[in-house]
Amino acid sequence: MSKIIWLASYPKSGNTWMRAFLHNLLRDPDESYDINKITDFSTSDSSIDWYKAQDNRDWKDWSAVDVARMRRGAQLAICQMKRDDVFVKTHNASVSFLGYPLVHQDLTAGAIYIVRNPLDVCISLSHHYGTDLDTTANILADPTIGSKTNDKIVYEVHKSWSIHVDSWTSPPRPGLAVLRYEDMLNNPIKAFGGLARFLGLNPPRQRLERAVERASFKTLRGQEDQKGFKEKSPFAQKFFREGRAGQWRDKLSQSQVDKIVEQNKEQMQRFGYWPLR
Repeated sequence: MSKIIWLASYPKSGNTWMRAFLHNLLRDPDESYDINKITDFSTSDSSIDWYKAQDNRDWKDWSAVDVARMRRGAQLAICQMKRDDVFVKTHNASVSFLGYPLVHQDLTAGAIYIVRNPLDVCISLSHHYGTDLDTTANILADPTIGSKTNDKIVYEVHKSWSIHVDSWTSPPRPGLAVLRYEDMLNNPIKAFGGLARFLGLNPPRQRLERAVERASFKTLRGQEDQKGFKEKSPFAQKFFREGRAGQWRDKLSQSQVDKIVEQNKEQMQRFGYWPLR
């Protein structure tokens, strides 16, 4: 039986970018892989279809505990769908909820975790959720925050930015690759090349460069402009909005910066986001 390689991140931290890169690297298509088909060999642990297969009642009748109990069955079904290990997107924190783990370690082969400066996450998340920046700053600090079940995904347990980051990255362990969003931007060949080696791959330089280019923000935004993106939030004009680091300097007030830093300083310091530069 295959196992899961988690593609984990707090929301709006580069998960879709990572999936696009992996599809372009592993499939090496003639042109950039269709962003609306990036579930071709990856999936989401929250996709409601994995849960409907276990409980044929209307999803509106499921309780939070029902979903918690079904998570292992969902992850087991994911492992059984292919012979090779499966890339699985998750925004869940790696914690237990209602007495059940959100991530089953015995079904896990490894994890790729993407971390992004929470000051920039605040801006991207406010566009995604349709909330103002003060509200979003509070969301980043809320240890109870998550999403709700709907007709496409079951609820997710995000918790605060700091809890989420800590849950996946402490302590460092074999089988875990941690990438900073900012390094993926500043030196994509080094960042993505290191990831390829972590996965046991040794792609020719030209193939790596093609995958990086075909998963670049410019390319992904161009695809969305032409044919839309099914994962776009109904609150946002675009899913691929700006794709840069340091937006917080122009968008956040000093009080908003101070609040986010105060709530997240320890993890920000771990990953080089504090002191502010």
